[in-house]
Amino acid sequence: MAAIYKINDDFYDESFILIALHTTLDDYALVYGLNQFVKAKFVRTRKDFNLDENKLFPIFEWDDEFHDMYWVLVANHGSEQELISNNDLFHNETTFSKPRLIPEYKDVDYLLKIETEKEFDTNSLIKNILMLPRVMAAYEISTEKLKSKNNLIF
Repeated sequence: MAAIYKINDDFYDESFILIALHTTLDDYALVYGLNQFVKAKFVRTRKDFNLDENKLFPIFEWDDEFHDMYWVLVANHGSEQELISNNDLFHNETTFSKPRLIPEYKDVDYLLKIETEKEFDTNSLIKNILMLPRVMAAYEISTEKLKSKNNLIF
């Protein structure tokens, strides 16, 4: 008789901290600032995060073994634009759309995901992030009501 294996819903722990960043900085400049002000050690991954066809997102990660935390900085907007064909009044015009990692927060430029099982002071981290030049806003996003939470599985 063959064994049947079932995947438990608790297999993936969905508890993480998610911080939204609004900035005009490029990704490399933001990572440089975070490495300086927050004393982080973000490194760009060899491959971008591939959510779907033509949906690539630059991703930076830092495995903080000392504090047992895993940090990921990812752009909310894709690096490639997808062509949209129109069958309306403007069918001769080309239209481009930038894919979003979290479509509910389309105005957010970057997302900082922190995986930890310890208590973490997000308010002091947000204050340090706001000290970066050209960072307009930083705030925590509630992950419980987030519809596209599965897009954040790296």
